[in-house]
Amino acid sequence: IGLLIAYAAYQGWHYYQNKQSVEASTQYQELLTSGEKDLKSIQAKSAMLMESYGGTPYAGRAALFSAKANYEANEVKSAKAQLDWAIKNAKETSVSALASLQLANILAEEKDFEGALKLLNAPHDAGFDGLFFDLQGDVLVSLGKNAEAKEAYQKALTKLEPQGNFRVLTQQKLESLG
Repeated sequence: IGLLIAYAAYQGWHYYQNKQSVEASTQYQELLTSGEKDLKSIQAKSAMLMESYGGTPYAGRAALFSAKANYEANEVKSAKAQLDWAIKNAKETSVSALASLQLANILAEEKDFEGALKLLNAPHDAGFDGLFFDLQGDVLVSLGKNAEAKEAYQKALTKLEPQGNFRVLTQQKLESLG
């Protein structure tokens, strides 16, 4: 009997998880089809996804989508909050890494270089190392730490796609430091 109850509970949980995922997917698709300029709709839909479906990958993606819309609308405080949520709660490491990069970039724009470096030095998905090192180099240049910036750009070059456009930009930044 105990085994049957455990199996039924497992099946019920599996059904619930699938149902949540399907519902979150539907809500996420609706978010993506919101008008780019309809900030209120984007904010409402992403907030609902983050609150009701925080355990699904769609919540982190919604936070990134909403952060972009908020940033473009000069709602920087909201964008930062969305990115912070994604960093802490996203179920996909790639979403968390993208949120970290975007938030570090915003912090650097605001001249919070130490905050940006703290984010860039935090553990992240290794697939993003090249981008993290490149942005770290940019922040270090802003701080006047050119020797450390060179080192960061050199590390970035070892991690970036050999034929990628981003690698060319990083190489140019490194060369400009002499």
